[in-house]
Amino acid sequence: MRVKICGITNLQDALDAINAGANALGFVFYTNSPRYISPLNAKEIVEKIPPFIQTVGLFVNENETFINEVCKEAKMQLAQIIDDNDILNYELLEIKFIKVIRIESKKDLKNLSKDYYLIDAFVESFGGEGKRVALEWFENIDCSKFILAGGLNSDNLKELNGFDFYGVDVSSGVEESKGKKSKQKMIDFVKEANEIK
Repeated sequence: MRVKICGITNLQDALDAINAGANALGFVFYTNSPRYISPLNAKEIVEKIPPFIQTVGLFVNENETFINEVCKEAKMQLAQIIDDNDILNYELLEIKFIKVIRIESKKDLKNLSKDYYLIDAFVESFGGEGKRVALEWFENIDCSKFILAGGLNSDNLKELNGFDFYGVDVSSGVEESKGKKSKQKMIDFVKEANEIK
């Protein structure tokens, strides 16, 4: 089970997440988020983390030029993209990407391509609100290319047993306050994620 810890705003949280066992760190480049980080500050963190940790930039309804420039400046390896208006030309992106599907019902999971997707609950404020996706929507669906986000914490990860999600993405579930992670919560979260079958 791969684990991404999103909403990293400082070096200590990044290092604590890595030491807890996170596979990827998420940096929010959406200015209205309390977890927003500037590309320059993200770069300063990325340059100080050890190798083999994936860096992921989160973008909300931005254009291709902005995404390319920020990912290059901040040294992101993957762009995590919310494109609600479906206007992005993905062929113009110069970086590997994953699309975020913000679902409101089971029908939103139908007719997806064979790509990897990050599946999150729909909220007006674009995540970080701890809202959960109804797990029954995933019954009888191949989840092996889905990364689940939204309302996850170390207490409810056991409920994911048997769904075969590729990974999980957590932000508010491992925080002391918005934008500040809890070292112990991250340790507990990764430990539970690694026990999912």
